[in-house]
Amino acid sequence: MGRHTAEFQRRWHERYPGVELYLIRCNTSTGGLAEGLCDLAVVRTAVDTGRYAHALVGYERRYVAIAADDPWARRRAIGLDEIRGRTLVIDRRTGTTTADLWPEHARPALEYTQDIDDWLAAIATGRCVGVTPQSTITQYRRDGIVYRPLRDADPVAVQLIWRSHDPHPATHAAVALLTDLYREQP
Repeated sequence: MGRHTAEFQRRWHERYPGVELYLIRCNTSTGGLAEGLCDLAVVRTAVDTGRYAHALVGYERRYVAIAADDPWARRRAIGLDEIRGRTLVIDRRTGTTTADLWPEHARPALEYTQDIDDWLAAIATGRCVGVTPQSTITQYRRDGIVYRPLRDADPVAVQLIWRSHDPHPATHAAVALLTDLYREQP
């Protein structure tokens, strides 16, 4: 949940002290739901609406992840069109960015990874840049990497998903709380 994680945990404990909350991180497109690791998952990618129920809880601005010694690191923001002159690294499993963010004739060179750690390692070398939602800034702070706002790009939808046929009794409370947190952001 990015910058909302700690506040979500605090408010959950205050409002629902009898309902245990365990946060797990799972590098899959369903955030561990398909694997049976959780009852509710936060995702920022397309949802299989035939298999899962879902609720849109908010949106996050996109950022460019770059090596700290990259010339762009001194800038306040990066334009979407500028990225097409660089190599863009994409996490195939959970990444929110695809080449479709650019017109077909103006796409950047692409490199792929299989998880967030490899994605961050590729960026830290300076040979690639990444595009990511705001939550990555909080969840994945790394020495050697800085994040700058991306101009001209649509925000990323943040959704909660759960098994349609077997929702946890506290699912709607979690949806309401996280939706409130996203509405409160400046």
